[in-house]
Amino acid sequence: MVKRQFPNPKELAELIRFKAPTLNAKRRRLDRALTIHDLRDIAKRRTPKAPFDYTEGAAEGEISLGRARQAFEDIEFHPAILRNVPVVDMSREVLGGPSALPFGIAPTGFTRMMQTEGETAGAGAAGAAGIPFTLSTMGTTSIEDVKSANPNGRNWFQLYVMRDRERSYELVRRAAAAGFDTLFFTVDTPVSGARLRDVRNGFSIPPQLTPATVINAIPRPEWWVDFLTTPKLEFASLSSTGGTVGELIDGMFDPTISFDDLATIRDLWPGKIVVKGVQTIEDAKLLAGRGVDGIVLSNHGGRQLDRAPIPFHLLPHVVREVGSDMEVHLDTGIMSGADIVASIALGARFTLIGRAYLYGLMAGGREGVDKTISILGAQIERTMKLLEVSTLDELGPQHVTQLSRFTALPKPATDAAEAAVSSKARAVRTPRPASASTGNSRAKLHPST
Repeated sequence: MVKRQFPNPKELAELIRFKAPTLNAKRRRLDRALTIHDLRDIAKRRTPKAPFDYTEGAAEGEISLGRARQAFEDIEFHPAILRNVPVVDMSREVLGGPSALPFGIAPTGFTRMMQTEGETAGAGAAGAAGIPFTLSTMGTTSIEDVKSANPNGRNWFQLYVMRDRERSYELVRRAAAAGFDTLFFTVDTPVSGARLRDVRNGFSIPPQLTPATVINAIPRPEWWVDFLTTPKLEFASLSSTGGTVGELIDGMFDPTISFDDLATIRDLWPGKIVVKGVQTIEDAKLLAGRGVDGIVLSNHGGRQLDRAPIPFHLLPHVVREVGSDMEVHLDTGIMSGADIVASIALGARFTLIGRAYLYGLMAGGREGVDKTISILGAQIERTMKLLEVSTLDELGPQHVTQLSRFTALPKPATDAAEAAVSSKARAVRTPRPASASTGNSRAKLHPST
């Protein structure tokens, strides 16, 4: 029998711990966020449907984005034991300079639409954390203002080549004059992807006040107050502002860009240059030896060609082919520090976060971006300690297995040589005896089906 007694007041007092209430509502909601998914949930509650869906969505059936995230979930870590790693070093030398963490902020367009602090919040948070910030050609804060927000940190500029080449060249010159140290030459956007959420929402730049948007605004007054009482939302580097995203991209960007354009930009740009949007091993090999300092394996966050290759699956193969010639970076689908650790283990020199950064921005402006970086940093540190590695350089393929839900079917013959081999193989097969059964038989399915 368990002996019962009256609670001892002294022992009871030791159990009572009252936490001082947090009066700041923003701080309260950010303190409750433990993961990037938590920040996403906050962002969805606080942001109107059209800008949230623009951030969240991808092209057509959004299959590419789903597969990219699934690829990170389908990994198996292999931790070591008894290695004595009380502290870990998460810093990285990338593109000739330091980064305190193995990720930076990716270029995102229309960022002040998600939350009015926009790129200023992202650049400031990146500078404070010691990681790079990348400004998009489609950004809503100028090159010079981003430099002011992050005066001592590393600023990178992402370039789309426009039909009017001189406008692109002028942006390159401005970024160089402002002290940006790296240029991202983006190659995966010859035309706009079919972003169906935007079409269904009637999404445009700037957002339009319609009966639907007014109704959607009622539970989100803070966003609309910010939008209506701050400077007009427009592109900081471009003159065109009106229309849907697809109309803007198709009207300004040039689908005829080529290696000649890359060579021209390489001659104009004094710093490091990275080609963003590489999606095949063959293209990665073509870029080696062309004055390129790095590539980003990326399918544009699933926002361009749906069913595009999964960057994380490509990673070890591309690193094997070109990793000694240039840095290989990765984006698309990253939602946790474990995703970043797995990428580094499979050979990525660096990673970039897009939606994860924007979820934090929408959840709490600059403080929300700080929270994003803090969450990912803590997850990276914890994952490294559990794997028992003390530096990023100790991570390797032995720490990660990529599990696969799909098995690719063999490709058909693509040239005369393969066809000849196939024909020869058929010719030497033993003929079936005439007495063999000629009845119907059921074919065996390929395991992947």
